[in-house]
Amino acid sequence: MKRDLAALREREFDVAIVGAGIFGACAAWDAAQRGLSVALIERNDFASWTSANSFKLIHGGLRYVQHGDVRRVRESSGERRAFLRLAPHLVRPLPIVIPTYGHGMKGKEVLRIGMGIYDLLTWDRNRGLADPPRRVPACWTLGRREMLELAPGLDQAGLTGGAVMYDGQMLNPPRLVLAFVRSAAAAGAVVANHVEATGFERSGGTVTGVRFRDRLGDGEGTVRARVTINAAGPYADLLLTAGLAEHGTERGPYSRDACFVIPRPLFDDRHGVAVQGATRDPEAHVSRGERHLFFAPWHGNTVVGVWHRVWNLDPRDLHVTDAELQSWLDEINAAYPALGLTLHDISRVNCGLVPFGENEEGATDLKYGHRSTLLDHASVDAVDGLVTIIGVRYTMGRLEAERAVDLACRKLGRGVPPCLTAVTPVHGGDVPDLEVLREWVENEGPSDVPPEARRALARNHGDAAGEILDYGNEDEALLEVLPDTTTLRAEVVHAVRHEMAQTLADVLFRRTDLAPAQDPPDEAVRECAELMARELGWDEARVRDEVEGWRDTMAGQRRRGA
Repeated sequence: MKRDLAALREREFDVAIVGAGIFGACAAWDAAQRGLSVALIERNDFASWTSANSFKLIHGGLRYVQHGDVRRVRESSGERRAFLRLAPHLVRPLPIVIPTYGHGMKGKEVLRIGMGIYDLLTWDRNRGLADPPRRVPACWTLGRREMLELAPGLDQAGLTGGAVMYDGQMLNPPRLVLAFVRSAAAAGAVVANHVEATGFERSGGTVTGVRFRDRLGDGEGTVRARVTINAAGPYADLLLTAGLAEHGTERGPYSRDACFVIPRPLFDDRHGVAVQGATRDPEAHVSRGERHLFFAPWHGNTVVGVWHRVWNLDPRDLHVTDAELQSWLDEINAAYPALGLTLHDISRVNCGLVPFGENEEGATDLKYGHRSTLLDHASVDAVDGLVTIIGVRYTMGRLEAERAVDLACRKLGRGVPPCLTAVTPVHGGDVPDLEVLREWVENEGPSDVPPEARRALARNHGDAAGEILDYGNEDEALLEVLPDTTTLRAEVVHAVRHEMAQTLADVLFRRTDLAPAQDPPDEAVRECAELMARELGWDEARVRDEVEGWRDTMAGQRRRGA
């Protein structure tokens, strides 16, 4: 996968896609798989904003049972199944335990009824999933002692036990997006990161392409396309405002969804824990009380969240304050006093913007966004050739992209070929048996590759892990780990040669395990920059700039998403 801006300029595409988060990446893969010519551009790096900063869960839809929303239950369960099929190395079923109290609405009996309804509605949750590690069990309940063994320190007054439900967990959200991008490129799509859309090309009442600026210095240009899909997430509205004077739809409300990372396990790495916080869901027809906050294990760390705030400010100013963090810690510590978390326990703050429900100014109990936005501007603004999709959550990325590409196909006037993305593995995901993959990676290549580095290879690269181990044939030193990490030098080289990494942050945050949860050692950062310099021709001044830029990014990571 090579960054070639000349290829963006030289022909007309069937579809141009702006934005390479999960929605744009899935749309590019879907459109290319259906035989359309595709261009995909992203103003930063692939999955560099909301998709990277999500809570890392593929929701199965249990919460929607409270809303009586059968459609969302079915869609969420179906998309969890699809991700487990398409990328089993990057998505796993995660059991989450929920404590129960008394015998009323917060008791085990009510929760068991709700989970029973959910299990019936998701009866086909494992269809097509033959490999046991990726199958999702039915929900079940726990006794009091079992609950305390899994979550010691819970408030025991009135505790009757608990219940277990499952979501899917993304082991590396940026690499999951990258797998879709690489699949699109392998199917013929022209893709480029660090390319910012600045407006639309027009011919009368039709959008005929996208004007762009290369943020790395290769000037400006235009991607000509018969249909343009605006999948720029929270930037989608800004692009419409700048490039479509006719657009009359007001910018919808957005939620700043935020979570934080504790750089140690609070429980074990096999299950998450849900506790009730301080706010309620005003749209639930049947409510057990306050909304749940989640603790999810993640590579030896714990991700805690999610908190929501209506965000009407510029998306480029997205941030989280110390006061907000402290209020969240107060809420967590009130629900689970034994943890005693402080600001010093937090290593990362992740946040992104997603569509929200309509809420009164100053409301505490907030309404979530229900569904993604899909606009055909021929109907909305009398401007043809333009489609906008603004996704409501990572879980729905593949399905909503399918709907956007269906619409694009209709606009192209060539019929709607079947979408196969729900059943076709992405790059690295052709893994019939996860245990076989793990055993192969453990035994392949030089014996001195550390076991933890081999496990990371299997997790991040799936059946393409051999591409990394093959670098040992070029230089055995490339199969050594960077100091005090589980990342091989070969992964850095591979990120530049085949995964379009252009900056140090691209590699540290979104191609490897070096930085998503905590700061990597300075020596590893410097060596990573030097490896990139040899591949990209950077001089010493550029290496210094990249390292300093990285440090500036890290200073902000405690208060905002990357």
